[in-house]
Amino acid sequence: MKTKTILLTLTTLFAAAESGDAQTAPNDKKVLVAYFSHSGNTRAVAERIAAATGADLFEIVPQKPYPAEYRAVVDQARREIGADYRPALKTDLPDAGRYDVIYIGSPCWWSTVAPPVATFLAAHDFTGKTLIPFMTHEGSRMGRSETDIRRLCPGATVRSGVPIRGSGAAQADREIRQLVEAAGR
Repeated sequence: MKTKTILLTLTTLFAAAESGDAQTAPNDKKVLVAYFSHSGNTRAVAERIAAATGADLFEIVPQKPYPAEYRAVVDQARREIGADYRPALKTDLPDAGRYDVIYIGSPCWWSTVAPPVATFLAAHDFTGKTLIPFMTHEGSRMGRSETDIRRLCPGATVRSGVPIRGSGAAQADREIRQLVEAAGR
């Protein structure tokens, strides 16, 4: 199954490259895919968006990792989101201002972006930038993430995002295509 998905993805990317569509952003804009992934689902989607758009890829990593055990991470996320906590990040993007379009990926935790993503968004001035969220979830879809991203980035244009069921991240070709096409690709 994984081999078939990889082959399908590679075939799609090679076809796009031959047609001249891959590796160029709309109007030669500089594109970034920034994401936080706890289980790997958001990472898988982020990598596919970056490959389809020719974007740079940046992983948002908290200094202190989240617990692997499901109940523990759920409880910690609930406490952090309730307290509007911003965990310290391991690395930072040195020049976020050079990007015009930023895809923002996160698991949907308690109906919003994960706290490391909130830290990343609050740390940068995205005035005049276009932010395009994508959320992996297991039933909550986008939650209130778009509203929260607008609050964290008041000068940015936040486009409608795309929810992707985490357990189906490897088969999310339709959702990824929808997200990329909505950005003008």
